[in-house]
Amino acid sequence: MSATEPVRPAAPPSAWAPLRVTAFRSLWLAVLGSNIGAWMQTVGAQWLLVDEPGATTLVALVQTASMLPVLLLALPAGALADTFDRRRLLIAVQAFLFVVGVALTALTAAGRMPPALLLGLTFALGVGQALTLPAWQAVIPELVPRPQLQSASALGSISINLARAVGPAIAGVLVARAGVAVVFAVNAASFLVFTLVLLRWRAPRQAGGDHPERFLAALRAGGRYVRHSPVVRRILLRATLFIVPGTALWALLPLIASVRLGLGSSGYGLLLAALGVGAVAGAFVLPRLRAWLSASQLLLAAGLVFGAALLVVGAVPRPLPVTVALVPAGMAWLTVLSSVNASMQLFLPGWVRARGMSMWQIVFAGGQALGALAWGALAQATDLVVAHVAAGALMLVGAATVRWWPLREVGHLDRAPAVYWPEPHLTPDPDRRLGPVLVTVTYPVRPEREAEFVAAMQFVRRSRQRTGATHWGLYRSGERPDRFVEVYRVSSWDEHLRQHGGRMTGADQAAEERARALADGEPEVTHLLPARPG
Repeated sequence: MSATEPVRPAAPPSAWAPLRVTAFRSLWLAVLGSNIGAWMQTVGAQWLLVDEPGATTLVALVQTASMLPVLLLALPAGALADTFDRRRLLIAVQAFLFVVGVALTALTAAGRMPPALLLGLTFALGVGQALTLPAWQAVIPELVPRPQLQSASALGSISINLARAVGPAIAGVLVARAGVAVVFAVNAASFLVFTLVLLRWRAPRQAGGDHPERFLAALRAGGRYVRHSPVVRRILLRATLFIVPGTALWALLPLIASVRLGLGSSGYGLLLAALGVGAVAGAFVLPRLRAWLSASQLLLAAGLVFGAALLVVGAVPRPLPVTVALVPAGMAWLTVLSSVNASMQLFLPGWVRARGMSMWQIVFAGGQALGALAWGALAQATDLVVAHVAAGALMLVGAATVRWWPLREVGHLDRAPAVYWPEPHLTPDPDRRLGPVLVTVTYPVRPEREAEFVAAMQFVRRSRQRTGATHWGLYRSGERPDRFVEVYRVSSWDEHLRQHGGRMTGADQAAEERARALADGEPEVTHLLPARPG
């Protein structure tokens, strides 16, 4: 290559590259089938209630019963997925869902499905889905190479959009020709297929299996990690700024189709299909865009495109321009959701990945639920045009904030487990449940390096707090000014051993090594245990 020849960016992984991995391909197809079944289930349940007294409220409650468990159980589900073997957890949950699906089918076929029981069983299906989502999201990085995570995330978004477009259409045909019980049976069969695929997959052993975390401790650790991780908080902020205004399109599109455009159910299906086509097209284009644009630039472009689409959908009363505008909107929706999802998966270390992804699920489900409620109320108080213009304007403003709150690039960070602390040797060896434990680390630092050392220790502080410290402080010795003492407290000896045994990542190690390189010699570590009388 000549010195003047421009350097071209490396060819990005193919959008479909993860499907070449046998395990991912099998599980992705199973999840696609389950997503289609879920949408069929929703349509079937709503159709079963249309002739009941108070049908308007009952039909709306079907969606509530499906989504409410995600909001209520996402964090506990993430803790379970990080504490127990994810494959076994997924198998158990799919078996539970299969049993619920069979009960729905049998009772509906027998004509013994009152509304209260239908909503209760729908809620039970929602519980199973809430338990499935964090575990499945956490499994994906175990299935595909790290460079293909962005493509795998895009394929996940494609699965959701395809299911949204295909599931209701299939359910409509089956309800008309065979009845609601058959729709429920197909959904139950999708859980059985997912279970069989999981049984064939042999997952790698999760770290930390010898001493699984206690459930409540795992919940606290997950919340602490998110609270002390600026990167995760920024990812969730960017997702919220897009999802809340973007939900107006999904929530109000049926009314746009029927009231503004005068379309029937087939016309509404065409609008959904335009969104689905855009999402699939986005999966082809996205790898190339990522090679040329940063994550923040992608979010800015997608926000501008989606904001413009909202304005067109709300302001133009003709089907063709609206349909055309929905195609790039589908591309933008997939771009943002897959980028945010992949950033979370790339950044979160394995020991807390499901708990972190559960926070993403809360933002995703909660943003849609609250956003739909707000945009529906605004449309009711004013009209559809005002609601869409307001949502479009909010989307554009949110996209502009990427200048001040960019999505941080995380692909280059080393998130692999790093076991680099020396094994602690205490006399006697304490019980793992003993606590709290105070750890002190004394650093000798020359005067000319003090300011740089204190700045470097702020990155160490975040590392300690993410991985277990409930309190942290950096102090200077009054007797020896060249001595700095780091003091942090963990809730138990077990929690501190987990810091030693795999909670740290390569990035944490690099941050600590930068601080230690500024010290004049090796630091001295002391573990202080609770004093017990007698």
